[in-house]
Amino acid sequence: MKYDQFIKEVQMKIGFGSKDAALIATKATLETLGERLFNGEEKDVAAQLPRELGQYLNKVADRRTFGLDEFVQRVAFREGTDPNVARSHAKGVIGVLHKAVSDGEWDDILSQLPPDMKQFFA
Repeated sequence: MKYDQFIKEVQMKIGFGSKDAALIATKATLETLGERLFNGEEKDVAAQLPRELGQYLNKVADRRTFGLDEFVQRVAFREGTDPNVARSHAKGVIGVLHKAVSDGEWDDILSQLPPDMKQFFA
């Protein structure tokens, strides 16, 4: 999936009026996901995305384990928005990400997530 298509799909899925808002939500979600993935998985996911998007997964130096609530809090902080809004935005970005990567890669992502995040990502 090309960069413009990814952002446009996020824009439509979340109902954003602007491309910039969709990019902010995408960046916040991918950076946070990048913090949660280990053992080079972030690089594997990034390799299946346009370079402009893949860089957000690889940007993080400090990787940690955390669940859904902290995931949403981190996205909200990065977006500068309320956690309920961030939850909706992240869900939209994740939906587009699912379409953008292979089924095998999606399974690899899910294998690293705790049950509450797996359910959210489903």
